[in-house]
Amino acid sequence: MAELRIVVIGCGAVGSIFAAHLARLADVEVWAYDVATEHVRAINDSGLRVSGVAEFTARLRATADAGEIPRCDFGIVATKSVHTRAAIVAAAHAFDERSAVCSVQNGVGNEEIIAEFVRHVIRGTTFPAGRLAGPGHVEYDIAGKTWIGPFEPSRTPWIMAAALADVLNHAGLETAALEDARGAQWSKLIFNAATNPVGALTGLDHQSAAKYLPTAALFDALADEGLAVARALNIPLHGDPKQMIRYAAEAPGAHKASMLQDVEAHRLTEVDFMNGAIVRAGEQAGVPVPLNRALWALVKGLELSWKS
Repeated sequence: MAELRIVVIGCGAVGSIFAAHLARLADVEVWAYDVATEHVRAINDSGLRVSGVAEFTARLRATADAGEIPRCDFGIVATKSVHTRAAIVAAAHAFDERSAVCSVQNGVGNEEIIAEFVRHVIRGTTFPAGRLAGPGHVEYDIAGKTWIGPFEPSRTPWIMAAALADVLNHAGLETAALEDARGAQWSKLIFNAATNPVGALTGLDHQSAAKYLPTAALFDALADEGLAVARALNIPLHGDPKQMIRYAAEAPGAHKASMLQDVEAHRLTEVDFMNGAIVRAGEQAGVPVPLNRALWALVKGLELSWKS
């Protein structure tokens, strides 16, 4: 019998990368919950295939019916931020006082939603990236580190975050447990808010936008606004967002930011949890962020155009 049971909630690219790696551990029973029925069916029929940075196929249990999820020791929420509330409402029955749920989503604000329904919450930030190549198949484009730590308002014991980090490391996903994970989350928030909307509005992959001087300068200017807000809120960053932008530009291949993938599919984006979050935090801290506000408004207008 497996020592731990973990459910990955939302098996898009990042969720599938996490689920597939965890499923290789003999002492962990892994469940995947996703509303994409073809993806779920393919995973159950043929396993979850990973290609690109790593090449393997993992066997795990997948379901589109949250009611089938048994009690779990850990949950990993990897849905788009716009689906956080619906996903955790559906899956909350799987967690009790001994469980903890970790968000590895983009932006800020997801933990607050999860904490409405789950006792122990872990703040997470992750950099692995990819895309779904088809049902049951994730293309793993970029390997990256993950940082997790207790979500402060939930008073989650640090040992829970440390235990989950240990499991993820054994699964091959480099993870560090931090007493205060806000700095790591804000570093990625600033990185995402600088790069994602630019790619979404121009159609450029990250490497192309980073090497084209006008959009590269816009990356830096957007990041400067986010950095100013973090300083005003006394959040010590865990890494340099500008260096992250340059590092990602050197990754092989033409990786499209998640917001560009959403725009191309006419899906709601996570801009409210990225640039919108910086706008709200800027207002709280008294720091003007006109560029983040402008790109937030433009992406929201683009979303409205699909409805119109």
